Amino acid sequence: MRPGMELERTFHGRVAGLDEVGRGPLAGPVVACAVVLPDPLPVALAALLDDSKKLSADRRVTAGRALRDSGAQIGLGAASVGEIMRLNILQASLLAMRRAFARLDPVPDAALVDGNRDPALPCPVRCVVGGDGISLSIAAASIIAKITRDGLMTRLAARHPGYGWAANAGYGTPLHMAALRKMGPCVHHRAGFAPIRALLSPD
Repeated sequence: MRPGMELERTFHGRVAGLDEVGRGPLAGPVVACAVVLPDPLPVALAALLDDSKKLSADRRVTAGRALRDSGAQIGLGAASVGEIMRLNILQASLLAMRRAFARLDPVPDAALVDGNRDPALPCPVRCVVGGDGISLSIAAASIIAKITRDGLMTRLAARHPGYGWAANAGYGTPLHMAALRKMGPCVHHRAGFAPIRALLSPD
């Protein structure tokens, strides 16, 4: 099954799809994206869009470039490691979504949000579990968020070599965990997450 526009058509007016990337990693921010697709939606663009986790890196880049070239309205937002630690990862993810939505101008008439938590947006919201595989707007948001966060982690990897972030995007891969045991965490690690907390407080 591929995502479609059925959910978008249940609303009147401009509908934004929202998704976030980066709830699970041990390092780096959480990044969210909000996308209002062009109307009418080009068939060729729709064919490129799917849940970002199902796409190769090259296909994500191709889809992201096509989205930007199409005139789709795109808003990006993030929550820092400090905010993740202060608020918890769920609340930081919702904050990132609100920030992404706030970058859209004009304000959409409604929003489709991946997951089961309403981020408290200033418009009608429908939460959709597994939305990136159902809604083309959410799929588009998942692609842009993934490209953006992966690029950020690659840039951070150049400043903090050894953790393998260019390849693992901060997730707890064997290479990342081995580097943590050898070098310890850095400022971009999420100190409140259990594997990092265990390293900081081995007793």
